[in-house]
Amino acid sequence: MKRIDFASRDDMAEQLAGDVADRLRRALEERGGAAMALSGGSTPAGLYEALSKRDLDWANVTAALVDERWVAPGEEGSNESFVCAKLQQNRAADVRFVGMWSDAPTPAEGLAAAEARYETVKGSFDVVVLGMGPDGHTASWFPHAQGLGRALDAGGVRLAAVKAQKSAVTGEHLDRMTLTLGAVSEAHYICLLMTGVEKRSVFEQALKAGPVEDMPVRAIIRMRPDLSVCWAP
Repeated sequence: MKRIDFASRDDMAEQLAGDVADRLRRALEERGGAAMALSGGSTPAGLYEALSKRDLDWANVTAALVDERWVAPGEEGSNESFVCAKLQQNRAADVRFVGMWSDAPTPAEGLAAAEARYETVKGSFDVVVLGMGPDGHTASWFPHAQGLGRALDAGGVRLAAVKAQKSAVTGEHLDRMTLTLGAVSEAHYICLLMTGVEKRSVFEQALKAGPVEDMPVRAIIRMRPDLSVCWAP
């Protein structure tokens, strides 16, 4: 595991933007295309804004979501709206975006349509950006959520529908769609971003022995020992 502490959130955003851009550039040179999976939330916002200013062949870069609340773009809580607003600007205006949401009533009923869109992302993701909640969740792998078993499937399934147990972390949006452990763990590079003293304490707890279902971030920690863990105050 590679743990990097930054002096500030701005430093973390700028340095990670350079690192991610370099990885995307190498993929573009080697394969003519690159793909990344991005999380919502306030922590990676600065990274996406900084990344949007990097000089890349953005028309051949795909940005997909790590997870999504089952709300339409434009509604409060939409990760699609958030990621597009932060990334799809400046030099990255032409980035290709792949979202999860459809007008299906539930994530489970929308899985087939979302899977078809995600099939356009060939191969593994070059980069996956994860966050972590104070309950030890990452992506939409919430502790003891309905559907968590499929979400933590390390096989060939790429997407899962989950229904979280209501908490201060989930808010009102319990129905989610998420990349599975299998899809995330196959990525060439995974970075877990966190800020603040509380998140650091939660992460230290996740490193200890204990059930994955209690703190699902343990799944990726244990499966990918080369995980990059980035923290800023």
